[in-house]
Amino acid sequence: MPLALFALAVTAFGVGTSEFAIMGLLPQVAHGVGVSIPAAGGLITGYAAGVIVGAPLLTAASARLPRRTTLLVVAGLLAASSVLSAVASGYGVLLVARVVAGVPQGALFGVGSVVAAQLVPPERRAGAMSVMFGGFTMANVAGVPLVTWLGQVAGWRAAFWVIAALGALSMAGTAALVPRGLRPEDEAGLRSELATLRRPQVWLAMAVTTAGFGGVFASFTYVAPMMTAVAGFGASSMTALLVVFGLGMATGNLVSGRYVGRRLMPSLYVFLAGLTVVLSLFVVTAHSRVPAACTLFLLGLFGFATVPALQMRVLDKAAGAPALASALNMSAFNIANALGAFLGGTAIRAGFGYTGPNAVGAVLAATGLALAACSGLVDKRAGAAVAR
Repeated sequence: MPLALFALAVTAFGVGTSEFAIMGLLPQVAHGVGVSIPAAGGLITGYAAGVIVGAPLLTAASARLPRRTTLLVVAGLLAASSVLSAVASGYGVLLVARVVAGVPQGALFGVGSVVAAQLVPPERRAGAMSVMFGGFTMANVAGVPLVTWLGQVAGWRAAFWVIAALGALSMAGTAALVPRGLRPEDEAGLRSELATLRRPQVWLAMAVTTAGFGGVFASFTYVAPMMTAVAGFGASSMTALLVVFGLGMATGNLVSGRYVGRRLMPSLYVFLAGLTVVLSLFVVTAHSRVPAACTLFLLGLFGFATVPALQMRVLDKAAGAPALASALNMSAFNIANALGAFLGGTAIRAGFGYTGPNAVGAVLAATGLALAACSGLVDKRAGAAVAR
């Protein structure tokens, strides 16, 4: 694999650590800026808003720039937002910093997916993207637990200084390893990017992302109360359980990289079907510690095996000018985050308990599978029409 892919992976590692570290440090952050924990939860919402809005805007604004330049901007925003978070004097400044921190995520995975695909032959695109997404999954295996521990020991601001250092390292790696002038020969800039959004299959692919991945977040958003109040784990076990989930993510990413490049749609069907089954089982297995931990691993595996597949699907359907559609797909992932969290919370408030979000997640994953099947059927009919 080209070394430039590892520069992308380091940036993804920093972005993933930035996104999820705040969750483990929320009580300390709330105390540090003088707000309640529910109010501090708005920092997570602010980050998601930054991704949803920033992904298409930053990608569109950089449509005529070399890919390397856009990736340098992404790494720079990661570093700058982390520094601003570390020195924030109050909640307002910290909220602005978290919104800014979310802006580069969509552009990273939008433009980064295109760059990864350009760096290798077509048959190795899925593997290349799994290397980049592997940085994001490894953030949950190592980066988030370590930064959370550091924040608890040395203060939450120290955690953001470390993330800022990761941003600086990402800038250095991108500058040194990513080739200059990466741009598809037939790319016509923003107009060409916008034209891809007229294709129904692009929007259908993003609908699969929103529904299918919404199933993951419906469950995972409430994993802490589910594992402590239902499965019987102590609160101190959550760090280890998050590592279990992260290991599942890493495994799923490797599996996806191996099979998606060969048979994209069949792999996507299998991953979404597996996710539906795992979430259905989680309603039952959540009541016992060992089965709950095993199911959490499988949730990470099947949930994140879908990520390269979903991104590949968008790249294929937006061929010719894929960067904006790919970035919008990252917005779709974050809409899935918000949708899954909202519907899972609704199930809890309706009296279904902390396992209710798993049932909601199973329905969402099954919906994603049905939409994927519809998209595949459209492809088959289009192919049959061409053959005639």
